[in-house]
Amino acid sequence: MTKPTKIAIISVAVITLLATAFVICSNQAVIHAAQGRMYNDVSAIPANRVGVLLGTSPIGRSGRPNRFYVYRIEACVALYQAGKIERILVSGDNSRTTYDEPTRIKEDLMAAGIPDSVIYLDYAGFRTLDSMVRAKEVFGLNTFTIISQPFHNERALFITNRKGIDAIAYNAQDVQVKRWQIRMTVREWLARTKAVLDIHTGKQPHFLGEQIIIE
Repeated sequence: MTKPTKIAIISVAVITLLATAFVICSNQAVIHAAQGRMYNDVSAIPANRVGVLLGTSPIGRSGRPNRFYVYRIEACVALYQAGKIERILVSGDNSRTTYDEPTRIKEDLMAAGIPDSVIYLDYAGFRTLDSMVRAKEVFGLNTFTIISQPFHNERALFITNRKGIDAIAYNAQDVQVKRWQIRMTVREWLARTKAVLDIHTGKQPHFLGEQIIIE
């Protein structure tokens, strides 16, 4: 083996180790930021004026209703009915005319008995970072309750922690899909790594815009 080849192999090995260490540290940072700020029990979670419901696709890979979506709707309704939130900010993806998460979520919330007057829509919640920062900068919220699955709530709480937002989170029922578990875990670890990078590089939402007041 030639000397240049050895140097190349060592370099690749070092880069791989550093990258792996950064991914592991990023995951731990996200977990740590969420400690003591997530709730599973409606009766135990403190009340906040606004709940921020994070969007996802209504339809899963199988073509059937997405259980992540269904459980988030149910969690939001439970909080509202228990008087733990008074207003709901739905933050989701409406990046193209044929796909509109916020409007679909609003329709399903209203079908569950939540009045139209308490629901506000953020059509530019393309990523978790966008949703959290826009909740503060566009909708004027410094305190709110995040509603999503535990893995997602941890990442959202890491972002709010670094952005000076006083947030807590309510955990919607999680979904365990064995055949996708490894893939979902890897995807989430990479998402957490990107969240850490975004924070440290000062990444901003795709869009901000004029402030919208939640009455």
